[in-house]
Amino acid sequence: MDWQKEMDELRRREELAEELGGLERVRRQHDGGRYTIRERIAKLVDPGTFHELGKIAGRAVYDEKNDLTRFTPSNFVFGRATVDGRPVVVGGDDFTVRGGSADATIKGKHNMCERMAHDLRLPLIRLVEGSGGGGSVKTIETTGRANVPAVDGWEWVVANMGTIPRVALGLGSVAGLGAAHLAAAHYSIMIKEKSALFVAGPPVVERLGQKLTKNQLGGWEIQLRAGAVDDAVDTEEEAFARARRFLSYLPSSIDELPARGPQTDDSERREPWLFEAIPHDVRKPYKMRAIVEALVDKDSFFEISPLYGGAIVTGLARLDGWPVALMASDPFFYGGAWTADTCQKVERFVDLAQTFHLPVVYLVDCPGFLIGKDAEQTGTIKQGVRAMSAIWQTTVPWCAVIVRNVFGVAGAAHRNGSRYCTRYAWPSGRWGSLPLEGGIEAAYRAELNAAADPKDKLAEIEDRLTKLRSPFRSAETFWIEEIIDPRDTRPLLCEFADRAAPLRRPGPSAHPMRP
Repeated sequence: MDWQKEMDELRRREELAEELGGLERVRRQHDGGRYTIRERIAKLVDPGTFHELGKIAGRAVYDEKNDLTRFTPSNFVFGRATVDGRPVVVGGDDFTVRGGSADATIKGKHNMCERMAHDLRLPLIRLVEGSGGGGSVKTIETTGRANVPAVDGWEWVVANMGTIPRVALGLGSVAGLGAAHLAAAHYSIMIKEKSALFVAGPPVVERLGQKLTKNQLGGWEIQLRAGAVDDAVDTEEEAFARARRFLSYLPSSIDELPARGPQTDDSERREPWLFEAIPHDVRKPYKMRAIVEALVDKDSFFEISPLYGGAIVTGLARLDGWPVALMASDPFFYGGAWTADTCQKVERFVDLAQTFHLPVVYLVDCPGFLIGKDAEQTGTIKQGVRAMSAIWQTTVPWCAVIVRNVFGVAGAAHRNGSRYCTRYAWPSGRWGSLPLEGGIEAAYRAELNAAADPKDKLAEIEDRLTKLRSPFRSAETFWIEEIIDPRDTRPLLCEFADRAAPLRRPGPSAHPMRP
């Protein structure tokens, strides 16, 4: 009278699902230095917390008595779990079953994974390997027809980018729709030497006459510099740790606020060396990342996209425990001038901060947009307009610290000019419509041509204008609100974070982030 027979059948099917693509294909996965999807999930989430959905979904073969004779599980595994005690949704591709292609998956699992994360307001972590639900040439043979391309369920990916944190890990070769899922994330990561990302792999590309290895076509260095992926590490364990850390700065959804972390660093700490961090010679660069590390809570800076748009450093950090989005100019790249890819990086990062209610801190040293033929050919001004518009659309609290240069239109984009911005300047601050260097000869051409000694006249004009450009002259007319001792910067930033915290508001942004 009980249901033991049915329970035995259920356990049998679950055991078959746990075999994945079979012993031989699991061995190949391990021989390639990669974990299986179930091993990955176990290493990523808190022990014993993974609750799988659709475990026994797959393709079954029955005999003439309708008894199960063979079972191949779907190559997508997903469910609920916790990460550092926080509920999440996690889903990943099983490369041991048809390389993660559409031939062996069930679209309903992919779609429910995305929809569950959206409707339950839980962060989503996607573990991507293979085509991630995309197609295969063999699909024609297995289905008996050619499909008209469609991406069923992509609307949930778009919705999730504006609703919940979406993290994607590329853990092997990723192509097609899998590549799209890896790129459509707030934070994405690859494994050096083991991951590759491309629209189409080397065999397909070779037909164009380009014979390339996986790394030559879509290795981590290529994709990080292209901005398609944010980060790369040496091992899968490091990737799991990075994913967990990224989520620690964000709320579970737009309906919550980022939680305050531990207050382990003195908010009044002053770093004496900041007093001499900026060279008097404006042609000399300095190490901005060291300044960032000195100002934020110790060991709290989490950089994002370090190889893309190098003139801007972006990342998440904490100030007196409060999570903030931090941007900082890097003078080692074009003196901090904004290139087209820098503008795209700024736009995306500012949208991330706006979507998840993170106050923004910007350490500014921007001499303007990059000039020259390359800048014009890459549409720098168009991308710059988009970045500026993203900044002007922000409503989160904003603090700008002018470290050195602020020139031109790009320099003006150090804050939302239509809203209040907490702003400070270091004594090394320099600003104007354009830098004096290179502009004096054009503006004073007639005067220089008429001079008995043009070099002496140029030096005289430079000295006169340099004195007029003093930040103290600007402070006299309140064009800059406050010039501070660089050593006081951390206490003031911590004060900003403390005062910004109650101003944050949960809810959707008027300009949600897109993939």
